Amino acid sequence: MTSTLQNDLTPYGGVVADAAWAEEVRSLARKRDAVLLAHNYQVPEIQDIADFTGDSLALSRIAASSDASTIVFCGVHFMAETAKILAPEKTVLIPDARAGCSLADSITGDQLRAWKAEHPGAVVVSYVNTTAEVKAETDICCTSSNAVDVVASIPADQEVLFLPDQFLGAHVKRVTGRENMHIWAGECHVHAGINGAELAERASENPDADLFIHPECGCATSALYLAGEGAVAPERVKILSTGDMVHAARDTKAKSVLVATEIGMIHQLRKAAPEIDFRAVNDRASCRYMKMITPAALLRSLREGADEVHVDAETAARARASVQRMIEIGQPGGGE
Repeated sequence: MTSTLQNDLTPYGGVVADAAWAEEVRSLARKRDAVLLAHNYQVPEIQDIADFTGDSLALSRIAASSDASTIVFCGVHFMAETAKILAPEKTVLIPDARAGCSLADSITGDQLRAWKAEHPGAVVVSYVNTTAEVKAETDICCTSSNAVDVVASIPADQEVLFLPDQFLGAHVKRVTGRENMHIWAGECHVHAGINGAELAERASENPDADLFIHPECGCATSALYLAGEGAVAPERVKILSTGDMVHAARDTKAKSVLVATEIGMIHQLRKAAPEIDFRAVNDRASCRYMKMITPAALLRSLREGADEVHVDAETAARARASVQRMIEIGQPGGGE
């Protein structure tokens, strides 16, 4: 296995996630004094070897409170950046630095600065699914769980710039009824691809199923429409972050659940409630960037100390302030 970073987006391969692999991963993690964190969208083998699995903010907070000197973040790049922001004294590794995010990449620091110039005095609310540079230009961050509370905490007469996810923004605007809220036209390409038509079809085929819908999904509005029209019982439609989906899985009385988010989430839901039939609304909703964290990539990272994540001190301090303001409002809930 080469240590040279590949130029394309072909994931590192050639390693089988067997018992020998697991033993070497655990041994190397101990030698590096590393804690292994895996996002809910990772492949099952990575989720199962991790010390902690969850959403990005929850994992970053674990990283900050961990006694380990090294954090290995199995997720996409902005997540590892957030861990570094909250734990600047620790070494943060991502097994493959090429693992990006279409949503985080949908707005740059320069674009946000230009948008702010068009709306002087507006409060900038950024979803945690953003780069460190964007967080540094942000007044207050939010998660999908607390976005409504964050926006509601801002004086009603103050303009709000909400970014980058247009579907989460539409959800917040609908719930708060806020008219002076401007929404950036960004999206997660995976969630945007889960559309209302296929949700309606799956719901009609499974009339007794609960619907777990991530607010980044293009079908979130359709789910609420179906409930409003009586096509689906309103109590069966649940707009949830990935972290909240796990809690809802343990609490639901339904025998089957249709899940609208990246398909990696199904593994955690089945572990949380094995007696329930969880099915993806769109079984092609797979993030290629999340899936770049392969067993080979993890082993490479632990063997070689690759790829280390750096955030300059000034950017990290400004970004940390926007995250802390969110936490001060109350329990931030799930990260995304």
